[in-house]
Amino acid sequence: MRRCLPSGVRFVGVADNAATGDENGQEFEDLLLMLKETRGFDFTGYKPTTLTRRIKRRMDALELRTVEEYRDFLELEPEEFARLFDSLLINVTSFFRDPPAWRALKETVLPELLAAKDPSRPIRVWSAGCATGEEAYTLAILLAEELGADEFRDRVKIYATDLDEDALHQARTGSYTERQVAEVPEELRRTYFEPAGPRYAFRRDLRRQVIFGRNDLTHDAPISRVDLLVARNTLMYFNAETQTGVIRRFHFALSNPGYLFLGKAEMLLNHGDRFEPLDLRKRLFRKIPSVPPSGFPYKAWDEGATPRLTTSKLEQAALNAGSVAQIAVDFEGRLAVVNARAEMLFNLRPRDLGRPFQDLEVSYRPVELRSVIERVKKDGRAVELHDIVWHRAAGSEPSVYDLQAVPLFAQPGEMAGVAISFSDVTHYRRLRDELEHSNQELERAYEELQSLNEELETTNEELQSTNEELETTNEELQSTNEELETMNEELQSTNDELQEINDALRIRSEELDSANSFLGSVLRSLGSAAVVVDRDLRVQVWNKGSEELWGMRAEETQGRELLSLDIGLPLAELEPPLRMLLAETSLNGTGVAVDAVNRRGRSVRLTVEFNLLRDEEGQVRGVIIIMDHLTGEDN
Repeated sequence: MRRCLPSGVRFVGVADNAATGDENGQEFEDLLLMLKETRGFDFTGYKPTTLTRRIKRRMDALELRTVEEYRDFLELEPEEFARLFDSLLINVTSFFRDPPAWRALKETVLPELLAAKDPSRPIRVWSAGCATGEEAYTLAILLAEELGADEFRDRVKIYATDLDEDALHQARTGSYTERQVAEVPEELRRTYFEPAGPRYAFRRDLRRQVIFGRNDLTHDAPISRVDLLVARNTLMYFNAETQTGVIRRFHFALSNPGYLFLGKAEMLLNHGDRFEPLDLRKRLFRKIPSVPPSGFPYKAWDEGATPRLTTSKLEQAALNAGSVAQIAVDFEGRLAVVNARAEMLFNLRPRDLGRPFQDLEVSYRPVELRSVIERVKKDGRAVELHDIVWHRAAGSEPSVYDLQAVPLFAQPGEMAGVAISFSDVTHYRRLRDELEHSNQELERAYEELQSLNEELETTNEELQSTNEELETTNEELQSTNEELETMNEELQSTNDELQEINDALRIRSEELDSANSFLGSVLRSLGSAAVVVDRDLRVQVWNKGSEELWGMRAEETQGRELLSLDIGLPLAELEPPLRMLLAETSLNGTGVAVDAVNRRGRSVRLTVEFNLLRDEEGQVRGVIIIMDHLTGEDN
């Protein structure tokens, strides 16, 4: 239902600062021509203000200032065509949209339609501009409720058409979200929809009766022999000329009787010859059958009524009393009769009676009468002339006359002359002109009202579309918020787990500190030099006694090999027993006596005892070395 300007058609009504003036108008025209040539969409019949507003909306979304920039963007980004068409082809619809109107259709139109329809004949319905199919399926629900599912499958065909292929693809699936079917009453939803995951699918057995297809209302042939045609809020996007063409197609498409269901903004004010309102407030109309023009043959003169040609005073008085100027010319072409009004009007005198008519001014003013008289004589039938304008004097108001010339018969078949009457219709002509002018003004007012109403409805449609977009955005934000909330809960759970681990580590650390403190206490209580090495003979523990004996702090020895320490202990003598003990080839508690030099440089005799260091599983982890003075010398 959306089409573009052909070559040579100017695009006017450009909105706001995005498109003003001839230059920008030409840019819009070029853009629309490109849409037609590259994509096959012709928007000729659409209101330019609506097109301008929708294109401007896309330009604002892309932050483009000129139409030329937008056209270049379209050439570089073909995906933008789909977004532009979605913006231009406003697919705002829903199930049972405007419930009072659908209720009126069900209670008023459907019973009348079914009562007039032969039960053996199919019922054909056309949903023009069906968008994503909600209204087509709404029609299916109403008809199935009226006929029953079995008769619906046998008799009904619903043809649903639109210009938007993407919308038709959605309509063919017959699947809708919970929000889309929210307007369907719960009982009808359970009867006519089947759950399909999180969506609702229209019943497959009834779905086959709804046929979707692409149709351009402005160019393609209409579907014929339709009993009910639904085109709600479709006409309002077209200009007046295109609307007239589409309505003519609708009239052709409908059967007799046929019913038309329009949207709130569409009133058919100027198409009363094609449709009569059933319920104007609900926009329900019935087709008026076309009546072929009939001829009105001229009614011949009643040959039995033979006028009596007389010049009696009574007859002359009757002529003079008439409100119409009358003259009569005999068969030889002489002026035979003149009434008083004709004498005054055409400045005739009694002496003019009997003169040749062609010599008188009245024969050619205000209109050429000689040819008219000859035609009456030749055909024997009356001749009428209308709206003869006569300026009787310079600067005066013109007068308007209707003329009638009729043959006069002395007896059947014998023409005696021609009577000519002049009716002054100046006043009626003035009234008619005023009436025509008033009608034109009224029609223009109706058209402006219709245009304003359609503009308002279009704006309402756009607002509804924007509202639906906002609802979608709100749903997306809601979904994002839910995801963030979920992530927050997950982070909270992770934080709780980390807190538990931290508590456990703290407890273990406290236990370790206690164990280390206890071990330190043990080592300090030994009063001797004690050293703990691992299996690689690297120092793990160096107690206070070792510091006093050898003069090295614990941090200086931590992690270093015992055999590499520069102390006064003969470490080479200690290595063999250490290796043997680690290899478990000697007994635990092995000891040796050695001579050593303490930190003060004094010689001392020490006993060095080795014990294995085992873990809880009994695995050897190192050796505990205890060094005591043998001779009782202090350091």
